[in-house]
Amino acid sequence: MGRILAFDYGTRRTGVAVSDPLQMFAQPLDTIPTENLAHWLHRYLMSESVEAFVVGIPSRFDGSDTHASEPVRLFIQALKGAYPDIPVYTMDERLSSREASNSLLQSGVSKKRRQDKKLLDTVSAALILQTYLQSRS
Repeated sequence: MGRILAFDYGTRRTGVAVSDPLQMFAQPLDTIPTENLAHWLHRYLMSESVEAFVVGIPSRFDGSDTHASEPVRLFIQALKGAYPDIPVYTMDERLSSREASNSLLQSGVSKKRRQDKKLLDTVSAALILQTYLQSRS
């Protein structure tokens, strides 16, 4: 069974999370400058077996697109084009950043670390992935 990679895609940086090999738990992996993401992903896939991708889709509370929706859709199309044998799933990411911040607060992370956008991006990706993993059961 391969791992599942999740992305909290942004135009500047992208948070990445990964499942354990049994696909039960999500853990933050890294934050990648988006301009380097394709290269990073290619290298990662050469060393790890990945069964699926999960991408967080931003939307407003009424379900309409945000300014970030179109770049995410383009990223999804690029993933599908570059890796046609790996399915791409999407998850609503509406509150992932707020949940990530609350999760860090509850775990005792200092205020300075909680304000680190890179950390928030990876934790957001992990929350997106954990939501996906739970939705399958």
